[in-house]
Amino acid sequence: MDAIHSGWFSEIQNDLWPGQSFSLKVKKILHEEKSKFQKIKILDTESYGRCLILDGIIQCTTRDEFAYQEMIAFLPLCCHPNPKKVLIVGGGDGGVSREVVKHPLVEEVYQVEIDDRVIELSKKYLPTMACGFNDKKLNLVVGDGFEYMRTNQRKFDVIITDSSDPIGPAISLFQEDYYKLMKNSLREGGIICSQGGSFWLDYTYIKKQMLNCSIHFPRVSYAVTSVPSYPCGQIGFVIGCLDKSSDFKDPVTKFSSSEIDAMNLKYYSSKIHSSAFTLPRWIEKNFYENENPI
Repeated sequence: MDAIHSGWFSEIQNDLWPGQSFSLKVKKILHEEKSKFQKIKILDTESYGRCLILDGIIQCTTRDEFAYQEMIAFLPLCCHPNPKKVLIVGGGDGGVSREVVKHPLVEEVYQVEIDDRVIELSKKYLPTMACGFNDKKLNLVVGDGFEYMRTNQRKFDVIITDSSDPIGPAISLFQEDYYKLMKNSLREGGIICSQGGSFWLDYTYIKKQMLNCSIHFPRVSYAVTSVPSYPCGQIGFVIGCLDKSSDFKDPVTKFSSSEIDAMNLKYYSSKIHSSAFTLPRWIEKNFYENENPI
């Protein structure tokens, strides 16, 4: 649930992060509607720029979106030796596709987004992200990502799931059978990367996702990035690889500073990549040092 009172937008009464709220001062409500799948709201805010909100939850702001989009894209892409073919599930704002097509080894990208209204509204109000839809490498499909993988015979090197939180139309993307579906849609040595939530909010839920992933992937890890407009200012990614010898902390592809600048990357670098897998001690112990280690 969300509310706008006295010129402030607030995420309130949310079961995913009970007892806390994040607020942004609103300059203007740019758009509001109820699509077939969810409530969509786009705001112009005073300090975070334009903001996309789905079912009362902030999805991205133009101030800090790159910290999320770059990391969910380049962490798996740089762990794979030759990520020619990529599938993106979700990502209706276009930000992840914008980043994926930058990688020089990527030749073909398929993206499946369930809500066409998110795509169209992002093109209108969030063009710096939606520009990702214009690249010739991208094949955009409006539909259910779960169903797409179940019925499609294409095999991918990397699958990125840029989902909203585990409520509404995205809930199926957090189930154990979704990891199985991704495994079956990968080529040998394939890698997946999914939005993994914040350990400050519910580390037991993240651990459950990692365990679900480990049923189908011999190598599983969790990485973090900093996004101020997300609850607690931190969000992570569950990453799995079919190659059990893969070392997520040591990217296969390392870019020079000039290459990073040429791709207009503002957050990601090889150093940031490695550090993203270094977790606080209490989380490391809970995720990896237990009776059933990941």
